[in-house]
Amino acid sequence: MATSQRTLGRLRRKKKVRKTLSGNASRPRLCVYRSNKHIYAQIIDDDTGRTLASSSSLTAACRAEIEKDEKKQVTAKKIGLHLAQQAQAVGVSKVSFDRNGFKYHGRLASLADGAREGGLIL
Repeated sequence: MATSQRTLGRLRRKKKVRKTLSGNASRPRLCVYRSNKHIYAQIIDDDTGRTLASSSSLTAACRAEIEKDEKKQVTAKKIGLHLAQQAQAVGVSKVSFDRNGFKYHGRLASLADGAREGGLIL
């Protein structure tokens, strides 16, 4: 399988960041992945290997809030708000932000802003 240089660079950055970043019970990891159409976010406790909360542009609860011709950054902000609500329900208030090798820009920054507005401390 041929992988582009862009993807290889992202995976290299991801590996470098994940050496130092890890989620635990007191401060789980907020991991974000974005594709061309959708954005996915989950809060992970790496000690137990459990996903505590997750949200994406494909989940039914978020799809109801997202309008058809909405910009991707607005969608990402709504995903961040939804994820923050789920995290509050589980009892999580502080997270470590894992940008997964992507630049902290555009949709990732919007998702982080939405999570902060929802009450998460990044």
